[in-house]
Amino acid sequence: MQFSQAIPLSLYVHYPWCIEKCPYCDFNSHTLKNDQEKIYLNALIKQLEQILPSIWGRSIQSIFFGGGTPSLISEEGLHNFLSQARSLLNFQPQIEITLEANPGTVDFNKFKGFREAGVNRLSIGIQSFNDEKLKSLGRIHSADDAYIATEKAKEAGFENFNLDLMFALPNQSLEQSLFDVKTAIKLAPPHLSHYQLTLEPNTAFYKNPPTLPKDDLAWEMQLICQQELSNAGYHQYEVSAYSKTQFQCLHNLNYWQFGDYIGLGAGAHAKITEPPAGKIYRTQMPASPSGYIEVIAKNKFGKIEQVTENEIVFEFMLNALRLTDGFELSLFEWRTGLKITVITKKLDYIQAKNWAYICKQRLVLTQQGKAFLNNVLQVFI
Repeated sequence: MQFSQAIPLSLYVHYPWCIEKCPYCDFNSHTLKNDQEKIYLNALIKQLEQILPSIWGRSIQSIFFGGGTPSLISEEGLHNFLSQARSLLNFQPQIEITLEANPGTVDFNKFKGFREAGVNRLSIGIQSFNDEKLKSLGRIHSADDAYIATEKAKEAGFENFNLDLMFALPNQSLEQSLFDVKTAIKLAPPHLSHYQLTLEPNTAFYKNPPTLPKDDLAWEMQLICQQELSNAGYHQYEVSAYSKTQFQCLHNLNYWQFGDYIGLGAGAHAKITEPPAGKIYRTQMPASPSGYIEVIAKNKFGKIEQVTENEIVFEFMLNALRLTDGFELSLFEWRTGLKITVITKKLDYIQAKNWAYICKQRLVLTQQGKAFLNNVLQVFI
């Protein structure tokens, strides 16, 4: 593999604690039992120091604090972490710094503290504006909390923020799903995520499934909500992401365009390209906070493996085909280090199946291809 251009680099920071574990959540999160913040944040910085030789000279275009519930971090702790990270890394001038927030864990002063620490984008996990649905999802906040959190975020100076919504919730009607979207639009977020609730293994919902809308109804919910968002001026640029002009999430775009990213924290993944060696490496840290802290204290890196050529092709397609407008063929060569000829026959096949087309050197899925995305991806395994 040969890399002729620098690969964009982002930083993901995982905060693993929540007040309560939601029954649908399959992310690496743990119930908050005691205050380990200082020890954990020190471990994050130590891990970053260990990683520096592999990314030396490269700049960071975005940072994303995910979880868990990152809005549980103290303002002082977040400020100290970002200050130390800035001293170790080269932040791009217009860096995007996003923090996920639960409406039940924030107020104006906390939002203001996050803004002063350097966070310039929020992702607020609302999920629904219906108290009954929020209760069924195990959320700790109410619909009123969601309204208040959004307004307080604006008052604290956040012009760039995302609202997270879910649809096809337990016993949800078409009207209820549309109400959530219309309500979110009234709050005027520059970005909105809208995704279907699915039952993931190793979750409480998977073990004891709630009654969810049938597939046909879920599909109707998606279509009518997509139209509502489009009418309100939101462009769908990815499977579940909608934005106003110039408010796409730079951090997530870097994932979908197969950029590089550092992963700090318990259970965090990373993908790092080493152009001189012509190799791409993937790392993963231990999932438990205590296990993570122990590994970092021993100056270890967790699990490290080189990504094979076949894995690179599949992972690129797995991400890039989520983009509504597709991707330029040159992006494949830039981000994978491979020639487009290695997938020419597969591209011909998906075009022959009417799953995709190439226009002006850009690969775009057809409506049929989007409906059969899993089938399309199977071609690249």
